[in-house]
Amino acid sequence: MKTWLIAVAIVALAACGVETASTAATAASIKQRELEEGKKAQDRAQQKIDQAKEIMQQRANQAGGDATR
Repeated sequence: MKTWLIAVAIVALAACGVETASTAATAASIKQRELEEGKKAQDRAQQKIDQAKEIMQQRANQAGGDATR
């Protein structure tokens, strides 16, 4: 009886460890996806900023060219 109780306790504790490891792996996977999405959003924002800077530079060049005419 005592051996059986010890065996059940070991199995229960092992199951808790597996569940904890699985939960941690799932959380890490979710965080990894969030990080990748954040990097993609940052890249898109940087592209928009670069495009806006280019447009502003073109307009400034056009305005400068118009002023000298």
